Amino acid sequence: MANQTPAAQAVRPSAPPLRSSGKRRRSSAWLNLLYVPALILFAVFIFYPFIKGVQISFTNWDGYNQDYKWIGGSNYKRIFSDPDMGRVIRNTVIYGVGSAFLQNVIGLAYALFLNMNIRTRGVVRTVIYLPVIISSLIMGYIWYFFFQYDGGAINDILLLFQDEPSNLLGDKDVNSWIITFVNTYQYLGIAMVLFLAGLQTIPKDYYEAATIDGATAVSRFRHVTWPLIAPSLTVSMVLNLIGGLKLFDVIVAMTNSGPGYASASMSSIMYLLYFGREDAGYAATIGILMFVMISIVSIVALFLLRRREVHA
Repeated sequence: MANQTPAAQAVRPSAPPLRSSGKRRRSSAWLNLLYVPALILFAVFIFYPFIKGVQISFTNWDGYNQDYKWIGGSNYKRIFSDPDMGRVIRNTVIYGVGSAFLQNVIGLAYALFLNMNIRTRGVVRTVIYLPVIISSLIMGYIWYFFFQYDGGAINDILLLFQDEPSNLLGDKDVNSWIITFVNTYQYLGIAMVLFLAGLQTIPKDYYEAATIDGATAVSRFRHVTWPLIAPSLTVSMVLNLIGGLKLFDVIVAMTNSGPGYASASMSSIMYLLYFGREDAGYAATIGILMFVMISIVSIVALFLLRRREVHA
């Protein structure tokens, strides 16, 4: 016994103490309690107002009086006969789809440029992203002073070439596109950051191998960059699409949905119906329609873009 083998001399590790299943269950139960505050906030500020809005949409409530009458689906029928709703839905689609498209195209172009080894790229990224942190209402007022009819900066330039100023914000065929441009300018920084994050995860070896194989810059973008930034495109497109479809602040600041309802979105016309015409029941109906519309569009876009990620 004096001469023991190395295996015999090795110290046997002690087995870890077994935890009781009851203790694990109690620990999991306590962790589940951490969800309670978030669920309470969700119920109070989102779920209850939504249910209340659905209820109000079936009434003729004016928004102030305690007495209102149940009118069934009259408000929903009214949407299809409202002559202004076609224009409002068209504007909402322009703000949503137009802003999302422009933000992603320009944001991707900025990301590709700033992903190169440029000395001042940090400063340029900051300047491009800076409008995102400004209030949308303030941004709308800033651009209003550029486009306003009397004394606007753009009209001051146009008067050098013509006799009369142009009422750009009063032109129903132009103002919705101006608002889309302003919304694009403010939030394209988000798309840029998301695409930059995607670009910086692509290994440089892929580009080196493609270059050795004789791929041009366009081919490298098409076959390497574009497929690998698919997750960034999905997130950016869905976020910008939802943001554009519920656009409100910029519209109120620049045109207040005018002239008439020519530049109104579904969000802004809800505001005007509630506070301007005291038609809270109909405003709630439009809100429910907007919720359904945004839900369908965002879910379809997410499904298609996720499918593209798989097949990219």
